[in-house]
Amino acid sequence: MEAVLIVGGLLALFAGGEVLVRGASGLARLFGMSPLVVGLTVVAAATSAPELAVSVDAALSGSPGIALGTWSAATS
Repeated sequence: MEAVLIVGGLLALFAGGEVLVRGASGLARLFGMSPLVVGLTVVAAATSAPELAVSVDAALSGSPGIALGTWSAATS
């Protein structure tokens, strides 16, 4: 059962990454922007969003050490 969950998670991760890249490329074409600009802004923000969510949740639930650890790991 665990192997099925791991494989399913990896497939979902791959599909999500593909959707992110295709969406960012479409956004760049729509606004006439360079793909490099989109890669440095939209994709970078989207990949940092999980760390932000964990840090905010940890800070709001009274675990500042986790929030600080997550933030420092994400910025290094």
